[in-house]
Amino acid sequence: MQNIPHIPVLYREVIDLFNDIEDGIIIDCTMGYAGHSSMILDSNPNIKLIAIDQDQTAIDFSQERLAPYGDRVIIRKGRFSAVIKDILKEVNIENVKGILADIGVSSLQLDQKDRGFSYDSDNLDMRMDITSSLTANKVVNEYSLKELEHIILEYGELRNYKKIASAIVNNRPFNSAKQLSDSLKQFMPQGKKIHPATLLMQAIRIEVNDELGELKSLLNSIQNAKFPNAKIGIISFHSLEDRIVKQTFVKWSKSCICPPEVMRCVCSNNNQLGKIIFKKPIMAQDDELKDNVRSRSAKLRCFKMGV
Repeated sequence: MQNIPHIPVLYREVIDLFNDIEDGIIIDCTMGYAGHSSMILDSNPNIKLIAIDQDQTAIDFSQERLAPYGDRVIIRKGRFSAVIKDILKEVNIENVKGILADIGVSSLQLDQKDRGFSYDSDNLDMRMDITSSLTANKVVNEYSLKELEHIILEYGELRNYKKIASAIVNNRPFNSAKQLSDSLKQFMPQGKKIHPATLLMQAIRIEVNDELGELKSLLNSIQNAKFPNAKIGIISFHSLEDRIVKQTFVKWSKSCICPPEVMRCVCSNNNQLGKIIFKKPIMAQDDELKDNVRSRSAKLRCFKMGV
Protein backbone atom coordinates (compact mmCIF):
# COMPACT_ATOMS: atom_id res chain seq x y z
CA MET A 1 0.00 0.00 0.00
CA GLN A 2 1.24 3.48 -0.81
CA ASN A 3 2.29 5.89 1.90
CA ILE A 4 0.09 8.84 0.93
CA PRO A 5 1.99 12.13 1.21
CA HIS A 6 0.88 15.43 2.71
CA ILE A 7 -2.55 16.99 2.18
CA PRO A 8 -2.23 19.66 -0.53
CA VAL A 9 -2.59 23.34 0.32
CA LEU A 10 -6.00 25.01 0.19
CA TYR A 11 -7.61 21.62 -0.40
CA ARG A 12 -11.09 22.66 0.80
CA GLU A 13 -11.00 25.85 -1.23
CA VAL A 14 -10.04 23.98 -4.39
CA ILE A 15 -12.87 21.48 -3.88
CA ASP A 16 -15.31 24.35 -3.31
CA LEU A 17 -14.15 26.11 -6.48
CA PHE A 18 -15.01 23.13 -8.66
CA ASN A 19 -17.89 21.62 -6.66
CA ASP A 20 -20.60 22.69 -9.13
CA ILE A 21 -18.95 21.00 -12.12
CA GLU A 22 -21.12 18.01 -12.97
CA ASP A 23 -19.35 16.69 -16.07
CA GLY A 24 -16.65 17.47 -18.59
CA ILE A 25 -12.90 17.78 -18.11
CA ILE A 26 -10.80 19.34 -15.39
CA ILE A 27 -7.10 19.90 -16.10
CA ASP A 28 -4.64 19.75 -13.20
CA CYS A 29 -1.61 21.48 -14.65
CA THR A 30 0.62 20.65 -11.68
CA MET A 31 -0.33 17.16 -10.56
CA GLY A 32 2.59 16.55 -8.20
CA TYR A 33 1.69 13.66 -5.92
CA ALA A 34 -1.99 13.82 -6.94
CA GLY A 35 -3.33 15.40 -3.77
CA HIS A 36 -5.59 17.90 -5.50
CA SER A 37 -6.24 15.49 -8.39
CA SER A 38 -7.57 12.69 -6.18
CA MET A 39 -9.76 15.08 -4.19
CA ILE A 40 -11.24 16.59 -7.34
CA LEU A 41 -12.01 13.12 -8.72
CA ASP A 42 -13.68 12.11 -5.45
CA SER A 43 -15.74 15.29 -5.23
CA ASN A 44 -16.76 15.32 -8.90
CA PRO A 45 -17.61 11.69 -9.75
CA ASN A 46 -18.69 12.37 -13.34
CA ILE A 47 -15.73 14.40 -14.56
CA LYS A 48 -12.58 13.29 -16.33
CA LEU A 49 -9.22 14.66 -15.29
CA ILE A 50 -6.11 15.40 -17.32
CA ALA A 51 -3.07 15.70 -15.04
CA ILE A 52 0.28 17.19 -16.04
CA ASP A 53 3.68 17.05 -14.37
CA GLN A 54 7.32 17.21 -15.44
CA ASP A 55 8.69 15.27 -12.46
CA GLN A 56 8.96 11.56 -13.30
CA THR A 57 9.14 10.60 -9.62
CA ALA A 58 5.81 12.32 -9.02
CA ILE A 59 4.31 10.70 -12.13
CA ASP A 60 5.38 7.21 -11.05
CA PHE A 61 3.78 7.73 -7.64
CA SER A 62 0.61 9.34 -8.98
CA GLN A 63 0.00 6.68 -11.62
CA GLU A 64 -0.38 4.18 -8.80
CA ARG A 65 -2.37 6.55 -6.60
CA LEU A 66 -4.83 7.43 -9.37
CA ALA A 67 -5.10 3.91 -10.82
CA PRO A 68 -8.43 3.21 -9.04
CA TYR A 69 -10.06 5.98 -11.11
CA GLY A 70 -9.38 4.06 -14.31
CA ASP A 71 -10.07 5.80 -17.59
CA ARG A 72 -11.28 8.92 -15.82
CA VAL A 73 -7.61 9.98 -15.61
CA ILE A 74 -5.05 10.82 -18.28
CA ILE A 75 -1.51 11.70 -17.15
CA ARG A 76 0.86 13.67 -19.38
CA LYS A 77 4.55 14.34 -18.76
CA GLY A 78 6.10 17.70 -19.51
CA ARG A 79 6.03 21.38 -18.69
CA PHE A 80 2.43 22.46 -18.38
CA SER A 81 2.96 25.45 -20.66
CA ALA A 82 3.79 23.10 -23.53
CA VAL A 83 1.58 20.12 -22.71
CA ILE A 84 -1.60 22.16 -22.31
CA LYS A 85 -1.17 23.47 -25.86
CA ASP A 86 -1.18 19.89 -27.16
CA ILE A 87 -4.14 18.95 -24.98
CA LEU A 88 -6.19 21.84 -26.33
CA LYS A 89 -5.65 20.49 -29.85
CA GLU A 90 -7.13 17.14 -28.83
CA VAL A 91 -10.20 18.07 -26.78
CA ASN A 92 -13.29 20.15 -27.35
CA ILE A 93 -12.59 23.30 -25.34
CA GLU A 94 -16.29 23.51 -24.46
CA ASN A 95 -15.81 20.35 -22.41
CA VAL A 96 -13.02 21.87 -20.33
CA LYS A 97 -14.83 23.01 -17.19
CA GLY A 98 -11.90 23.63 -14.85
CA ILE A 99 -8.17 24.35 -14.85
CA LEU A 100 -6.02 24.19 -11.71
CA ALA A 101 -2.37 25.15 -11.33
CA ASP A 102 -0.53 24.89 -8.01
CA ILE A 103 2.62 26.83 -8.82
CA GLY A 104 5.84 26.05 -6.98
CA VAL A 105 7.71 23.19 -5.38
CA SER A 106 5.84 20.37 -3.69
CA SER A 107 6.54 19.46 -0.08
CA LEU A 108 7.83 16.10 -1.25
CA GLN A 109 10.42 17.75 -3.48
CA LEU A 110 11.50 20.03 -0.65
CA ASP A 111 11.81 17.10 1.73
CA GLN A 112 13.97 15.03 -0.65
CA LYS A 113 17.41 16.39 0.08
CA ASP A 114 18.95 14.78 -2.98
CA ARG A 115 16.80 17.07 -5.15
CA GLY A 116 18.69 20.10 -3.85
CA PHE A 117 15.70 22.38 -3.23
CA SER A 118 16.20 22.82 0.51
CA TYR A 119 18.75 25.14 2.11
CA ASP A 120 20.29 22.15 3.94
CA SER A 121 20.60 19.87 0.90
CA ASP A 122 23.89 18.18 0.18
CA ASN A 123 23.87 19.08 -3.50
CA LEU A 124 22.86 21.89 -5.85
CA ASP A 125 20.22 20.74 -8.33
CA MET A 126 16.69 22.17 -7.95
CA ARG A 127 15.42 20.77 -11.26
CA MET A 128 11.75 19.86 -11.29
CA ASP A 129 12.52 17.89 -14.44
CA ILE A 130 15.76 15.99 -13.83
CA THR A 131 16.35 15.65 -17.58
CA SER A 132 16.70 19.43 -17.91
CA SER A 133 20.23 20.70 -18.58
CA LEU A 134 20.21 23.77 -16.32
CA THR A 135 20.92 23.06 -12.65
CA ALA A 136 21.38 25.23 -9.58
CA ASN A 137 25.04 24.20 -9.61
CA LYS A 138 25.47 25.78 -13.02
CA VAL A 139 23.63 28.95 -12.03
CA VAL A 140 25.65 29.42 -8.84
CA ASN A 141 29.06 28.44 -10.16
CA GLU A 142 28.97 29.60 -13.79
CA TYR A 143 26.66 32.62 -14.07
CA SER A 144 28.34 36.00 -14.39
CA LEU A 145 28.16 38.60 -11.64
CA LYS A 146 25.55 40.60 -13.58
CA GLU A 147 23.41 37.52 -14.20
CA LEU A 148 23.47 36.62 -10.51
CA GLU A 149 22.61 40.18 -9.51
CA HIS A 150 19.63 40.08 -11.85
CA ILE A 151 18.09 36.87 -10.54
CA ILE A 152 18.76 37.70 -6.86
CA LEU A 153 17.07 41.10 -7.25
CA GLU A 154 14.23 40.10 -9.59
CA TYR A 155 13.39 36.65 -8.23
CA GLY A 156 14.57 36.91 -4.61
CA GLU A 157 13.68 40.57 -4.12
CA LEU A 158 16.72 40.98 -1.89
CA ARG A 159 17.85 44.58 -1.50
CA ASN A 160 21.51 43.74 -0.94
CA TYR A 161 21.63 41.70 -4.14
CA LYS A 162 24.98 43.17 -5.19
CA LYS A 163 26.72 42.04 -2.00
CA ILE A 164 25.19 38.57 -2.23
CA ALA A 165 26.15 38.14 -5.88
CA SER A 166 29.70 39.32 -5.18
CA ALA A 167 30.02 36.92 -2.26
CA ILE A 168 28.93 34.03 -4.47
CA VAL A 169 31.42 34.90 -7.20
CA ASN A 170 34.28 35.46 -4.74
CA ASN A 171 33.72 32.22 -2.81
CA ARG A 172 32.71 29.70 -5.44
CA PRO A 173 32.68 26.89 -6.31
CA PHE A 174 29.83 25.74 -4.08
CA ASN A 175 28.95 22.05 -4.07
CA SER A 176 25.81 22.00 -1.95
CA ALA A 177 22.86 24.17 -1.00
CA LYS A 178 23.93 23.84 2.64
CA GLN A 179 27.40 25.16 1.87
CA LEU A 180 25.91 28.06 -0.09
CA SER A 181 23.37 29.04 2.58
CA ASP A 182 25.88 28.73 5.43
CA SER A 183 28.47 30.80 3.59
CA LEU A 184 26.02 33.61 2.81
CA LYS A 185 24.16 33.62 6.15
CA GLN A 186 25.59 37.01 7.10
CA PHE A 187 23.95 38.62 4.05
CA MET A 188 20.53 37.08 4.50
CA PRO A 189 17.52 38.75 6.20
CA GLN A 190 17.26 37.82 9.87
CA GLY A 191 14.39 37.68 12.34
CA LYS A 192 11.68 36.45 9.95
CA LYS A 193 9.62 33.27 10.25
CA ILE A 194 11.31 31.78 7.21
CA HIS A 195 14.87 30.48 7.03
CA PRO A 196 17.30 33.30 6.13
CA ALA A 197 18.35 31.55 2.90
CA THR A 198 14.80 30.99 1.67
CA LEU A 199 14.65 33.99 -0.68
CA LEU A 200 18.05 33.19 -2.21
CA MET A 201 17.02 29.56 -2.78
CA GLN A 202 13.77 30.82 -4.28
CA ALA A 203 15.62 33.06 -6.73
CA ILE A 204 17.90 30.26 -7.92
CA ARG A 205 15.01 27.78 -8.19
CA ILE A 206 12.91 30.18 -10.26
CA GLU A 207 15.83 30.66 -12.65
CA VAL A 208 16.56 26.93 -12.97
CA ASN A 209 12.94 26.05 -13.78
CA ASP A 210 11.90 29.27 -15.57
CA GLU A 211 8.91 29.34 -13.23
CA LEU A 212 7.67 32.82 -14.07
CA GLY A 213 8.04 32.18 -17.80
CA GLU A 214 6.10 28.94 -17.41
CA LEU A 215 3.31 30.70 -15.54
CA LYS A 216 3.06 33.44 -18.16
CA SER A 217 3.02 30.86 -20.95
CA LEU A 218 0.23 28.90 -19.22
CA LEU A 219 -1.86 32.05 -18.83
CA ASN A 220 -1.24 32.96 -22.48
CA SER A 221 -2.40 29.49 -23.57
CA ILE A 222 -5.60 29.88 -21.54
CA GLN A 223 -6.16 33.37 -22.94
CA ASN A 224 -5.68 32.23 -26.52
CA ALA A 225 -8.02 29.26 -26.09
CA LYS A 226 -10.83 31.52 -24.83
CA PHE A 227 -12.61 28.75 -22.95
CA PRO A 228 -16.35 29.38 -22.89
CA ASN A 229 -17.07 27.48 -19.65
CA ALA A 230 -13.93 26.96 -17.57
CA LYS A 231 -13.19 28.00 -14.01
CA ILE A 232 -9.52 28.85 -13.51
CA GLY A 233 -7.79 28.43 -10.17
CA ILE A 234 -4.14 29.43 -9.71
CA ILE A 235 -2.32 28.87 -6.41
CA SER A 236 0.85 30.90 -5.96
CA PHE A 237 3.36 31.09 -3.12
CA HIS A 238 5.19 34.37 -3.51
CA SER A 239 4.48 37.92 -4.62
CA LEU A 240 6.06 37.62 -8.06
CA GLU A 241 3.69 34.83 -9.11
CA ASP A 242 0.67 36.36 -7.42
CA ARG A 243 1.27 39.70 -9.14
CA ILE A 244 1.35 38.03 -12.55
CA VAL A 245 -1.89 36.15 -11.89
CA LYS A 246 -3.65 39.19 -10.43
CA GLN A 247 -2.69 41.48 -13.31
CA THR A 248 -3.65 38.85 -15.89
CA PHE A 249 -7.09 38.25 -14.37
CA VAL A 250 -7.72 42.01 -14.23
CA LYS A 251 -6.79 42.27 -17.90
CA TRP A 252 -9.07 39.36 -18.82
CA SER A 253 -11.99 40.99 -17.03
CA LYS A 254 -11.79 44.23 -19.03
CA SER A 255 -13.85 44.82 -22.14
CA CYS A 256 -11.77 47.79 -23.28
CA ILE A 257 -8.02 47.26 -23.35
CA CYS A 258 -7.02 50.59 -24.89
CA PRO A 259 -4.14 52.40 -23.16
CA PRO A 260 -5.15 55.25 -20.80
CA GLU A 261 -3.84 57.96 -23.12
CA VAL A 262 -6.27 57.02 -25.93
CA MET A 263 -9.11 59.57 -26.11
CA ARG A 264 -11.69 57.11 -27.41
CA CYS A 265 -11.92 53.34 -27.62
CA VAL A 266 -10.27 51.82 -30.71
CA CYS A 267 -10.10 48.18 -29.52
CA SER A 268 -13.74 47.29 -30.33
CA ASN A 269 -14.58 47.15 -26.59
CA ASN A 270 -15.37 43.42 -26.60
CA ASN A 271 -12.22 41.88 -25.15
CA GLN A 272 -13.63 40.62 -21.85
CA LEU A 273 -12.91 36.92 -21.37
CA GLY A 274 -14.90 36.48 -18.17
CA LYS A 275 -14.95 37.71 -14.60
CA ILE A 276 -12.89 37.53 -11.45
CA ILE A 277 -14.70 35.30 -8.94
CA PHE A 278 -13.14 36.78 -5.78
CA LYS A 279 -11.60 40.25 -5.60
CA LYS A 280 -9.04 39.14 -3.03
CA PRO A 281 -7.01 35.93 -3.03
CA ILE A 282 -8.19 33.06 -0.86
CA MET A 283 -5.85 32.13 1.98
CA ALA A 284 -5.57 29.05 4.19
CA GLN A 285 -7.84 28.74 7.21
CA ASP A 286 -6.45 28.67 10.75
CA ASP A 287 -6.63 24.91 11.19
CA GLU A 288 -4.73 24.32 7.94
CA LEU A 289 -2.09 26.87 8.93
CA LYS A 290 -1.65 24.98 12.19
CA ASP A 291 -1.26 21.62 10.47
CA ASN A 292 0.77 22.75 7.46
CA VAL A 293 3.13 25.69 7.91
CA ARG A 294 3.88 25.76 4.18
CA SER A 295 0.31 26.84 3.47
CA ARG A 296 0.87 30.24 5.11
CA SER A 297 2.08 31.84 1.88
CA ALA A 298 -0.39 30.12 -0.47
CA LYS A 299 -2.84 32.33 -2.35
CA LEU A 300 -5.64 31.09 -4.60
CA ARG A 301 -7.02 33.42 -7.27
CA CYS A 302 -10.06 32.37 -9.29
CA PHE A 303 -11.51 33.40 -12.64
CA LYS A 304 -14.61 32.29 -14.54
CA MET A 305 -14.26 32.23 -18.32
CA GLY A 306 -17.20 33.24 -20.49
CA VAL A 307 -19.26 36.44 -20.61
